Amino acid sequence: MSLHRRPLRVPALLPALAAAAALAGCSPGGGEARVDPPPAPPSDVAGYCAALHKELPATVAGLARTPAEPESDLTAAWGGSAIVLRCGIPKPAKMRDPKQEGVHVNGVAWLLEKLDDGSFRFTTGLRLAYTEVRVDKEHATDAGTLVGLSTAIAKAVPEGISSY
Repeated sequence: MSLHRRPLRVPALLPALAAAAALAGCSPGGGEARVDPPPAPPSDVAGYCAALHKELPATVAGLARTPAEPESDLTAAWGGSAIVLRCGIPKPAKMRDPKQEGVHVNGVAWLLEKLDDGSFRFTTGLRLAYTEVRVDKEHATDAGTLVGLSTAIAKAVPEGISSY
C-alpha cells in the first residue's frame, strides 16, 4: 500500500466523498452509539489508544461527541453512530495489498475504503496502533472529518509500523 507517497490536500478528498453521499440519504445519528471495541490489543497498543482517547475532539464534522456503549478507551462516536472510531484494531487485510492506495491528512496516513452501503471506512497506517473511522454516507462529504481526528492521532499515536 502506498500510504507514504500521496499527500492529501483536503479538498482533493471531496469528490470521492461526495460520490458516496450522492448514492442515497441517511438518517442523522441519535444520542448514543453502540460501538463494539476491538479484541483486546497488546498493552502498548492499548496505551496509545488510551492516550488518543484523551486527545479526541469534542466535535467532528460539526457533530458532538456521543457516549459510546460499552464505554471503552478503544472507541468513540460523534453524532450518534454517524462517525465511529475504534482504536487498536488488528492490521486490516486490505492494508497488505500493495495495490491499495492511501492518502495523508495532517501527517497521518489513511487507507480509504468505500463500503457497500455508501459509507466510508478510513484506517490509519504507519502508526503504532491501527485506528479505524467509519463515516456514514450522510456525512461522507465532509472532508473535515479526518482533519481533527488526524491531529489527535498524530499527537497520541507515534509513527511506526504496528506488529499487531
